[in-house]
Amino acid sequence: MPKFYARRRLSILGALTALIASVAVLNGPTASAALPTPVSAATARTYLASLNVATESRTGYDRDLFPTWITISGTCNTREYILKRDGSNVVTNSACTATSGSWYSPYDGATWTAASDLDIDHLVPLAEAWDSGASAWTTAQRQGFANDVTRPQLIAVTDNVNQSKSDQDPAEWMPSVTSYRCTYVRAWVQVKYYYDLSVDSAEKSALTSYLANC
Repeated sequence: MPKFYARRRLSILGALTALIASVAVLNGPTASAALPTPVSAATARTYLASLNVATESRTGYDRDLFPTWITISGTCNTREYILKRDGSNVVTNSACTATSGSWYSPYDGATWTAASDLDIDHLVPLAEAWDSGASAWTTAQRQGFANDVTRPQLIAVTDNVNQSKSDQDPAEWMPSVTSYRCTYVRAWVQVKYYYDLSVDSAEKSALTSYLANC
């Protein structure tokens, strides 16, 4: 079973601050925020050293075991929330659907003005999470992972880039924008650490190499 509940160290004040910030993002006229800032490279290296190294298994995986998208606030589901958070000058209708705005995809450096050109990437893919520990979780825990807007796990990116990434880990795929790779691996390790997910040997080697250059 995952141990991430034991790792929640937010104070009541911190939790309230995060809640207020979330409401501000949803209600603000523009969205200038993006992926929540991941831990530092030094912290990521410490986290990585503590992760269990194990062989991955895809046995029994089904994407439907990770329910998406859920309502985050009001009429906004997870996808709509992230589109509003990651975009600039985003306008939404009463159903929280983005009708205009612009979005910069940090994976490939492209800018889009139609929300339909964007996917919401699970930075640590759902299948990868299953392979490395989520198979033992409850459906509620997998739903929480699939819709986590608090940690650096969800980000709006170019749709075909997300599809090209698929369920690959950093030993197999990295953003083409090299300047974003440090952010990407720091976020990857933070998410894996928080959810007590394992890494395979090739994945750990790749993460160690990238973090050494951060």
